[in-house]
Amino acid sequence: MESSSVNDFGPSRKLMALAQQLRLYKPPPPSNDDDEEEGKRIEESAGKVVSQVGFAESATPVAHEPADRFKPKRAAVLVCLFEGDGGEFRVILTKRSSFLSTHSGEVSLPGGKAEETDANDAETATREAKEEIGLDPSLVNVVTCLEPFLSKHLLRVIPVIGILSNKKDFKPCPNPDEVESIFDAPLEMFLKDENRRWEEREWMGDKYVIHFFDYEMEDKEYVIWGLTAGILIRAASIVYQKPPAFLEQNPKFKVPSTAVLKDNNFMP
Repeated sequence: MESSSVNDFGPSRKLMALAQQLRLYKPPPPSNDDDEEEGKRIEESAGKVVSQVGFAESATPVAHEPADRFKPKRAAVLVCLFEGDGGEFRVILTKRSSFLSTHSGEVSLPGGKAEETDANDAETATREAKEEIGLDPSLVNVVTCLEPFLSKHLLRVIPVIGILSNKKDFKPCPNPDEVESIFDAPLEMFLKDENRRWEEREWMGDKYVIHFFDYEMEDKEYVIWGLTAGILIRAASIVYQKPPAFLEQNPKFKVPSTAVLKDNNFMP
């Protein structure tokens, strides 16, 4: 991995200030939209939603089950930040194994589905990070959790932000069954228009944009897009306390009032 931490003796003042800032972060409250007609429209078209947004129909019961049974499984990903050689904040990413049945070969954040034994989202994210890339949870200072995102397979994904005080303590050990490679990228990149491509799509009558970030490191090219890009745009906006230099244009994701989720972020 590139860009070892500039600090060898514990967290720098910059990381300590960031940790203090992020501990004060509170996710925005869910919308209280009680529009009965809108809810009815969603219920009636539940089976169509799958094809309209490209959900894998076999991966979700939405198309076949009553609306009140729409209860997505929970997952968590670790947005692990550290200080690079130039003092910039960087985030640890992985390229998934090409042999996986879903999202094979794609760039992602370490993480996965919650297990019953997990005490909270932070434990899910750090446990999965240890399994996937060998990151010892004791090295990560979890400071906050962001609002949930919804993946195309209807997983309720909670981004957990953690700080790695001394990256030299982290000895990457990718699990070959899940991870092809481990790398890092500057977090601020996800607020800039440089190296960004986009595609406009439509869902439930609303147009939305999918962002693609092209990134090269050590002669390897990576494309960071979809759910991962959306989470990193949000994380960067909070860390740097400013909006991105481009229009995000997310769709308004709504589910029936009886469902567990309301107005969460949707990412393909």
